[in-house]
Amino acid sequence: MARCDLCGNDYQRAFQITMAGRTYTFDSFECAIHKLAPTCEHCGCRIIGHGIEADGRFYCCAHCARESGVTAVVDHA
Repeated sequence: MARCDLCGNDYQRAFQITMAGRTYTFDSFECAIHKLAPTCEHCGCRIIGHGIEADGRFYCCAHCARESGVTAVVDHA
């Protein structure tokens, strides 16, 4: 069995994700999200969708980007 890098659970169905040359082991997608997903610069939530990147910062949506001063984004065209 393999131990989750976030919660420490020893789980027979653990899986691995390689990101930026480093391999992590997780027992659930929830743990993988908490460890690896970027955080929105405005509201602090984990970004599990496409999100928005502007000036090297990540936002979960156009609203949060606009609230942080990014003007060239829209929710939909």
